[in-house]
Amino acid sequence: MTLSESLPVTERAADPAGIDLAAFPADFAWGTATSAYQIEGAVAEDGRAPSIWDTFTRVPGAIDGGHTGDTACDHYHRWHEDIALMRQLGTNAYRLSVAWPRVVPGGDGPANPKGLDFYDRLTDGLLAAGIEPSVTLYHWDLPQVLQDRGGWPERTTAEHFAAYAALVAERLGDRVTQWATLNEPLCSAWIGHLEGRMAPGRTDLTAAVRASYHLLLGHGLATQAVRAAAPGARIGIVNNLSTVEPATGGEADRAAARRMDGHVNRWWLDPVHGRGFPADMREVYGVDLPERPGDLAAIGAPLDWTGLNYYFPQVVTADPAGPAPFARQIDRPGVPRTGMNWEVDASGLETLIMRLTEEYGARRIHITENGSSYPDTVAPDGSVHDPERTAYLTAHLAACARAARRGAPLAGYYAWSLLDNFEWAYGYDKRFGLVHVDYATQRRTVKSSGRRYAGIIAAHRSR
Repeated sequence: MTLSESLPVTERAADPAGIDLAAFPADFAWGTATSAYQIEGAVAEDGRAPSIWDTFTRVPGAIDGGHTGDTACDHYHRWHEDIALMRQLGTNAYRLSVAWPRVVPGGDGPANPKGLDFYDRLTDGLLAAGIEPSVTLYHWDLPQVLQDRGGWPERTTAEHFAAYAALVAERLGDRVTQWATLNEPLCSAWIGHLEGRMAPGRTDLTAAVRASYHLLLGHGLATQAVRAAAPGARIGIVNNLSTVEPATGGEADRAAARRMDGHVNRWWLDPVHGRGFPADMREVYGVDLPERPGDLAAIGAPLDWTGLNYYFPQVVTADPAGPAPFARQIDRPGVPRTGMNWEVDASGLETLIMRLTEEYGARRIHITENGSSYPDTVAPDGSVHDPERTAYLTAHLAACARAARRGAPLAGYYAWSLLDNFEWAYGYDKRFGLVHVDYATQRRTVKSSGRRYAGIIAAHRSR
C-alpha cells in the first residue's frame, strides 16, 4: 500500500479476535510513536547542532553498517506525508520527541527560532488532522556541547534541561497538554554510561550512577518548569520496564533477580513515586549519590500519568564476576523471539501494568512504546506482509485489555513505531514500523500489521 491509497473497508472493519475492546475507555488514545533522531534527518539544517548521537555514529564499529541518522526517514521534510499516514491508520494520538540540539543548539542559552518553528508547524498539522500530540522532551539526543562539559554526570545538565523544557512549553503549551520529560533514562544511564553500547559510549559505573541521578533530577526540574509555563499540562515520565524472573529456584539466582529488578525497574520507579532511591541498590552500586536538599521532593513530585515501554521479559542468573548488578539475562531455548532476539511474552505487559497500578498507584497509564522487529520482505506488488509483527501487536493489545478489565487506569497505547527508522546501534537493519520505509527512495508502504492496527482502532471506535 502506498501513501496515496486508502485502507480498504474490509481491513478497517477487521475482526479484533482475542482483544476485549470493551475494556478500553471510549476516549482511549490510539497512537503511534517515534523519536526525533530516529526519523527526522536534516541534522545540519536550520541551525540544528550536533547531538551525542551524531558523534557516536561516527565512532568506528559503534553502529551496525556504519549507519547514521543524517537522513533517517527525512521526516523533517516529509512530516505532512507522515501525518497523512497516521490518518490512514485512524490513530488519534502521536508520541513524538523534540530534538534539544535543534531547539537550543548551544545546550543552554537562547532558543533557535527555526527549530521551534518546526515543532510549531508539526503540532498544528497534527491537531488539524485530529491527532493529539504527546511530546517527549528528551529521547537521548543530548547536545554534544553539553557532553563536552561533562554531560549527564554533571548537575548543570539537569538545570539546562529544565531551561530547555521551559522554552518548548512556552511555545507549544497552548496546544500541547500531554508531556513526557524523559524517555527511558535507563538506556541513557546504564547502556550509555555503564555498558557503552549507546551514546555517549562510556563504561564507568560512577559516571553511570551520577548520570542516573541527574537524569531523574532533570525530570523533576523540568516538571516544575513545564507546569509553570503551561499550567494545564499533564506530565509524566517514560520508563522501559521488564518482568524479571530467576533462572532457577536457587538462592543466588533469586538474589540476582532481585538486583536486576532494582536495576531495571525499582531504581527508576521508586524515586519518581516519592520513595527515594532503593537502599539495596545504593549498596550494590557503591557510589555516593550527588544529593542536595530538596532534590528528592522535586524528583518525586506527583505524576499526572505514567509511561510504560515494554518489549521483553528478563530471566536472569547470578553473575558475580560481571558488572553491576552482578546478574545477567539468559536465553531460554524454545521460546519465541523477535528479530532483535528478544523473548516474546505478552503476559509480561499485563503484569507490569498491574504492578504500576497496585504497587505504585499510577493515576493514568499510557503504553508509550510496544512493538517488534522482524525481517520484512517487499512482495513483487509492493505490499509488505508481516504476520509475526501482526500477531505480536494483537497479543499485546489483548494483554492491555485484560489489565484494563482488572481495573488498571489504562488511557492509551502507542505502537512502536509508526515508521521503520534508525534503530540506534543496529542502524537500519532492524525494522519496527507499521509502515515500511524504502530508505533509498523514502517510499512509505503500510504493512499488514498497520492495516491490522487500523482495523482494531476502527472496531473500538464503532462500538
